[in-house]
Amino acid sequence: PHAGPVETKNEAAMSELVPEPRQKPVVPMKPTGINASLLGYIGIDTIIEQMRKKTMKTGFDFNIMVVGQSGLGKSTLVNTLFKSQVSRKSSGWNREEKIPKTVEIKAIGHVIEEGGVKMKLTVIDTPGFGDQINNENCWEPIEKYINEQYEKFLKEEVNIARKKRIPDTRVHCCLYFISPTGHSLRPLDLEFMKHLSKVVNIIPVIAKADTMTLEEKTEFKQRVRKELEVNGIEFYPQKEFDEDLEDKTENDKIRQESMPFAVVGSDKEYQVNGKRVLGRKTPWGIIEVENLNHCEFALLRDFVIRTHLQDLKEVTHNIHYETYRAKRLNDNGGLPPMTVETEENHESNL
Repeated sequence: PHAGPVETKNEAAMSELVPEPRQKPVVPMKPTGINASLLGYIGIDTIIEQMRKKTMKTGFDFNIMVVGQSGLGKSTLVNTLFKSQVSRKSSGWNREEKIPKTVEIKAIGHVIEEGGVKMKLTVIDTPGFGDQINNENCWEPIEKYINEQYEKFLKEEVNIARKKRIPDTRVHCCLYFISPTGHSLRPLDLEFMKHLSKVVNIIPVIAKADTMTLEEKTEFKQRVRKELEVNGIEFYPQKEFDEDLEDKTENDKIRQESMPFAVVGSDKEYQVNGKRVLGRKTPWGIIEVENLNHCEFALLRDFVIRTHLQDLKEVTHNIHYETYRAKRLNDNGGLPPMTVETEENHESNL
């Protein structure tokens, strides 16, 4: 006789647990284009101009690192990229003087201005990488430097009183110079790129490409691409970070055809058919650096500066820096890393 009310209690409890079926959210109507000429001019199209003015006032930062053996023309190539003496150049050196060999990781900052746009360019020159007899773990100082820059940015970010604009010293791009052997990549090249492709955007470059014939160059490029793929090395632009179909199509073309860029650098000018060109003089003629029939320097410059510079910065911030930040905060139990000052204050309070 008591079974009835117990069941009703259970049913009541069940009805409380089971939520009522929700109504489907109303799908917003597709925005319709309003003809502004009927309503007059609003001024939404000035947003781009407002953003342009803001960014022009603050300027831009770009930090580029060059890595490779001594004598592969790293400094010359960077000078050619930015058409100015930006690499390892102090005001005391003449152009003709021999540039001293790099013995430590050195960051040199410059402000370059073009068409009213100011860019604070930092060139990070690495020691003659792989020049020693024993090259074991010789990428470690470079990896340490890259992580130190992330750490510096993170410390600024977690400060209570933050700067309005945190100085950005993070490495946005690493040009890795491959020796034009025509054979295959050295184990050292593979080890370096394996370790560092996780923390920085690596762009492989075949240096001094004028030492190879056209057939050798094509074969070498294919071989390098194959070896990078077999070893699972992701160079920039990384496949998983393509945001849409247009990006994917454009980047696939670069990955499958252009990479690694076979380049020749030169900061010397010559007269060719009445025009001043940057080039290298050989007994059989002048190699024009910016001529696509001679080398792929123009492709590299367009890629790094004219089409992907902003993306290099975004991938550094959103992917590499975020990965470092998440790991750092996890290791620290989710707390921001304590700075020296806060540790001292903490101890004095105890």
